[in-house]
Amino acid sequence: MIITVVGLGVVGGSFVKALKGQGHEVYGVDVDEETLARAKADGCIKEGFVDGREIIKRSDMTIICLYPSLVLDYIKEHEFKKGSIITDAVGVKTHFLNEAMNLLKDKDVEFVSGHPMAGRENKGYLYASKEVFQGANYILIQHEQNSKSAIAMMEQFVSNLGFHSVKIMSPQAHDEIISFTSQLPHVIAVSLIDSDNQKYDTGKYIGDSYRDLTRIANINEDLWTELFFTNKDNLLKSIQGFEDQLDILKKAIKEEDSQTLKAMFIESSKRRRNLEK
Repeated sequence: MIITVVGLGVVGGSFVKALKGQGHEVYGVDVDEETLARAKADGCIKEGFVDGREIIKRSDMTIICLYPSLVLDYIKEHEFKKGSIITDAVGVKTHFLNEAMNLLKDKDVEFVSGHPMAGRENKGYLYASKEVFQGANYILIQHEQNSKSAIAMMEQFVSNLGFHSVKIMSPQAHDEIISFTSQLPHVIAVSLIDSDNQKYDTGKYIGDSYRDLTRIANINEDLWTELFFTNKDNLLKSIQGFEDQLDILKKAIKEEDSQTLKAMFIESSKRRRNLEK
């Protein structure tokens, strides 16, 4: 299969690295020629293109790893091979997918939207790694215009890249759960690290708990602003649910209510253990 990955940042770069050695003819598209040269030198792509108009027309699959608005621009400005599959790695789906389907409605291609739950806090190809996909979760978005065969093919395709759990869901369900499992943790990490009054040299006093909780506070400001705003209704509900639990915890500490505090600890421990099942 001829596969072209558009955008060789940390996610797109991880795709081409995971595809290496799987028997596909892989090409890369990126505005940074140095990134393309490095990916070719690594043996991850056969050739690189700054625009990719010609190779896209020959590709059986195009994986677009750009910001949501840029994915739509790319679809609008390019012609794809008839009968090919287009997929993406965008972190919000409902509004984005409706726009994408409208752009492709008169073209003989199938758009199967996806979301690899395997990001990194750092940006760029240098931080890409095929290992990040190993054992990770992947969400496939089933739209009414998708064929069962295309969904099944994509499910097998991403499993071959190392993803352990592949879930198929609607764009609305995706945006609801992602607001909690992905976007809310970023909100918490940013809030935690920005709440530091910097009275002390904080870095000299941290352990694994603070380090783990704030890892994703090293955040891509352009991407995550777009993601938060695009999914703001779901995200605000998730933030409210977190605030409600924080208020209960705060009240229990203030009133030295050990019964409530211990009950919350027991429940959180049980839920955390269940995540690994």
